[in-house]
Amino acid sequence: MSLFTELKRRNVFRVGLAYVVLAWLLLQVGDTLAPALHLPEWINSALAFFLILGFPLAIFFAWAFELTPDGLKLEKNVDRETSITPVTGRKLDRTIIVMLVIALAYFVIQSQKAPTVDEVVETIAGQESIAVLPFENMSSDEEQEYFSDGLTEELLNLLAKIPELNVTSRTSAFFYKGKDVKLSDVGRELDVDHILEGSVRKSGKKIRITAQLIEVENDVHLWSDTWDRDLDDVFVIQDEIAKKVVDELRVQLLGELPHAVTTDGDTYSLYLQARHTINQRTYESLRRGEELIDEAIRIDPDYAPAWVLKSHIHSQQGDIGARLPRDAFPLAREAVDRALELDPENSAAHALSGDIKISYERDFRGAKADFERALELDPYGVDALYQTAVYYVFIANFEKGLELAMQAYQRDPLYMPNYSTLSYAYSNLGRYDESAAIMRKRIEIAPESFGSYTYLANSYLFRGRYEEALALYEQERLDGFKYAGLAAVHYLLGNHEASDEALALLTAQKDGGWDWQVVQAHSVRGELDEAFEAMEEAWENRDTGLHLILGDGYLMNLRDDPRYEEMVERLGIRVTAD
Repeated sequence: MSLFTELKRRNVFRVGLAYVVLAWLLLQVGDTLAPALHLPEWINSALAFFLILGFPLAIFFAWAFELTPDGLKLEKNVDRETSITPVTGRKLDRTIIVMLVIALAYFVIQSQKAPTVDEVVETIAGQESIAVLPFENMSSDEEQEYFSDGLTEELLNLLAKIPELNVTSRTSAFFYKGKDVKLSDVGRELDVDHILEGSVRKSGKKIRITAQLIEVENDVHLWSDTWDRDLDDVFVIQDEIAKKVVDELRVQLLGELPHAVTTDGDTYSLYLQARHTINQRTYESLRRGEELIDEAIRIDPDYAPAWVLKSHIHSQQGDIGARLPRDAFPLAREAVDRALELDPENSAAHALSGDIKISYERDFRGAKADFERALELDPYGVDALYQTAVYYVFIANFEKGLELAMQAYQRDPLYMPNYSTLSYAYSNLGRYDESAAIMRKRIEIAPESFGSYTYLANSYLFRGRYEEALALYEQERLDGFKYAGLAAVHYLLGNHEASDEALALLTAQKDGGWDWQVVQAHSVRGELDEAFEAMEEAWENRDTGLHLILGDGYLMNLRDDPRYEEMVERLGIRVTAD
C-alpha cells in the first residue's frame, strides 16, 4: 500500500483540512473578541503561534492514533477488519462542510461591513498618496477661474473615491493656490509622494485641459497629456485622467474605477459657477449661487449633485441668517431628498440630510443613520468623517468622535472646523494639554480664525487656570465667544464687576445668535433661573449651541437641576452609540 493511500485511509488529509479551517475560525473570533474584552495586543499573536505549533501535532495524532468505539487507540493495535476509519472519515467530511459554511458566512458578513476607523488608518498607511493642486486658469477671461477651480475639485473628489489612493483634500490642496512654492516643499508639508497639476483653457464650448503627474521625491514628471475637446466631454477627460493616475502609480484596484457623474456642459458649468460663488459665504453670494443652481436644475433636473448643492445653499442661508431657519431648512430638506431619490448612494447627500436633522429637525436618532450611511459610502472622505465626528461629540461619545476627527485631520490637516471638534473632544476626555496643543496649531496656521482663542482658553478654564484663560479670552475675535468667556472667568476670579460688564455686552448682542453663550455665562455665575430662561430662548431660536448640552464644561452648575434633564429629553440627544 502506498504512503498516499495510507494517509488517506487514516484520514490524515481530512484532519489537516479540518484543523486549518478551525484554526482560521478561531483567529477570527480572537480578532473580534480581543478588542471588546480589552485584552493585550499580543493575545492574537500568541493564539496564532500555538495554533501553528498544534498543526504538526494534529497530523501526528491522526497518523498514529485511531478513534474506535472503545476510545482512542494506537493505530497499530487496531484490527484492520474492525477499523471504523471510513465512518470517522464521513463524520469529518460533515464537520468540514459545516465549518466551511460558517467561514463563508463570516466572510460575506465582513465584506459587507464598512471599514472601522482602525482599518481605515491601517489602509491609509500603505496607500499611494497624491495631492491635486489647483489647475491654472489659462482662459482669456479671468472670471472663468470658477471652471478651473471646479474642475480641480471634481477631479480630486473622483480620485478620492478610489480606496487604494490617499488623496489630500481640497482645503489643504487649495492652500497653495497662487503661491510660488516648490513642489518638493508642498509634498513634504502635505506628506504626499505625488502631485497632479495642470491648466484649463475654456472658450465657449471648447476646452483644453493639460495635466501632469509628478513624483515629489525626485521631481520627475511621470506623465503629461493634453485634451482638446468639447465642453460636454469634460467628464470623459476626468475619467481618463483618473485612469492614467491609477495606471502610472500601479495601484491595484480591488473594485471598479469610479466614474464622474455626467450631465450636459451648460449644466455642469452653472453647477461649478454656483459652487465657486457661495464660497464667499455672504448673503449676496448665497442668493446668486441659488439663482445659478436653480438654472442648472432647470436644464437638467436629474443631476443629483446640483440638488445636493441646492440643499447646501439653503442650509447655509439658514445658518447665517440669509433666510429664517423655518424658511431655509424645509427647502434644504426638499432638495436633499430629491438628490437621494436620484442617487441613493450619494455620500454627501446622506451627510447633509443628517446635518439638517440635527440643525433643524432635532432628529438625532435619524441623523445617526444618515451619518453612518455617509461614512459607509465614503469611509475615507473628510466631509463624511468630520460630520460624523461632530455628531458623536454632540451625543457625548467623545472617544468615537475623537477617532473620526483624527482620521479627518490625517486626511486634511488644514481643515479649520475640525480643530474645534478635536479640541472639544480632548477637553471632555480630560486631555487638556492635547486640547490646547491642537488649538495653538490652528492659531499658528490661521491666526485670524474665529473661536480659536476661546477653545484654547477653555482648556485652561476647565482645569482651574483662570489667569491664563483670561489672557486668552481677551484675544478672541468673535464677540459672543469673547464676552461669554470673560463673564465666566472674571466671576471665577472674583472680579464680579468685570463679569457684569462682559455679561451686559453679551446680552446686548443676543439678537446676533448668542443665546447659548448667555446660557454659559449665567451657568458659571450660578444664576440658574436666568440660564434656563436663556436655554428656552436657544430652543425657540434653534440655536445649534444647544447641541453641546451633554459636554459643555460651562454647564457644571446646571446638571443637577431637573430642568437640565428635561431639556436633554426634549432635545432627544441621548442616542445609544453602537
